[in-house]
Amino acid sequence: MALKVEHEIHQRRKGRNSGVGLLLVGMVGIVFGLTVVKVLGLTDVRQMERFDHVARPQLEPGALEAAEQRAADLAAQTEESN
Repeated sequence: MALKVEHEIHQRRKGRNSGVGLLLVGMVGIVFGLTVVKVLGLTDVRQMERFDHVARPQLEPGALEAAEQRAADLAAQTEESN
């Protein structure tokens, strides 16, 4: 039983598929590398939450204390009104 010789078009496709596969592996490697560098470069985990493009007052310094002070002031005004 003789083995079939691969046609020339199959060899070309195999070469293209290998190239596309290498490009895909390279892109995944770049994304993984950037992720590792970003995570390892953080000194505080909260820094990762700062870039979600949404205003989050709890991440601002002093915001929690200011909210507590406003709540205390409102409670005091309510008690004075009664």
